[in-house]
Amino acid sequence: MSEITGLEKSDVSRMHFDVYAIVEGAQELYFGHEVQVNVNLVETVRVPVDGKVEGGTKSTEKCYLSPTKRRGVERRSLIWAPTADGQLLGDKLECGVPKTCAKQKCPICSVFGGLQTTKPQKTLVGRLVHGGGVAVQRLPPEEKQRAMHPSKIYKETEDNPSPFKRQYDQPGLLFPVYNHCMSITDQEFQAVAYAFLDALARIGAGNPKGVRIDTGLREGEPFLVVDRYLTPKGQRPVVSPSICEAEKARQSFRESAFQVYGESDRNESMIEVENFTRRSGQEALRFLQEQADGFVNRVLNAKA
Repeated sequence: MSEITGLEKSDVSRMHFDVYAIVEGAQELYFGHEVQVNVNLVETVRVPVDGKVEGGTKSTEKCYLSPTKRRGVERRSLIWAPTADGQLLGDKLECGVPKTCAKQKCPICSVFGGLQTTKPQKTLVGRLVHGGGVAVQRLPPEEKQRAMHPSKIYKETEDNPSPFKRQYDQPGLLFPVYNHCMSITDQEFQAVAYAFLDALARIGAGNPKGVRIDTGLREGEPFLVVDRYLTPKGQRPVVSPSICEAEKARQSFRESAFQVYGESDRNESMIEVENFTRRSGQEALRFLQEQADGFVNRVLNAKA
């Protein structure tokens, strides 16, 4: 094991992987504010937009799908994944949150990282990072009244549940999201693919939950790009937070997705040049699904 990185030498080559997508909140979403605990506010950020105003740059407030919270949902998708022997993967591996095992052979900690505080103490640095999440449209949060706070314990002395108000991201918001993997094997990427796809239906706190990958990259194909590379030769399809129009954001993603190695007129589902492979649209989705299947067959359905 390396004393510098803490990683064992791999028998197969390691690569970098990137996943880029635009997801749509097809329903109202609640994801609590990072510091406003238990006050039912969604997280927002202030970003600059085109145009100048007296005294500085014009800005606007947008809803925010936090990358750290997406990361938590994806990790829990692995922890709660069902195995063939009736256990959940986290129970089988004795690895959860916050009690991570920090073992390199753990398919969860090997990419997400881990910290073991009991002796012997050890840390495994994660090689998967998340980005994006700033909504495209300027639609502000919407406040709705609900019948009873889910954390409120009913008492016999109370005749009626207490109503409460909660903010939600409005339906139809587009969120550009990104997952970046540094120096992982194809087998390790299988867990990333499984978690990314499985978490789409579970993003959000409380109910309702879930997003879908927006479509229209080509004739209804998903706005999805997956890169596998040693040399980053493709234009990164990252949507600027200053863009506030849905179609402008889609066009920005579309133009970058097909720009590889200085050529911008390619419209292929799979582009391969030396040390770089880009899959887009349905081909990218199929690749992720195949990798997720590999994780299920190799890890979840493995006999003890």
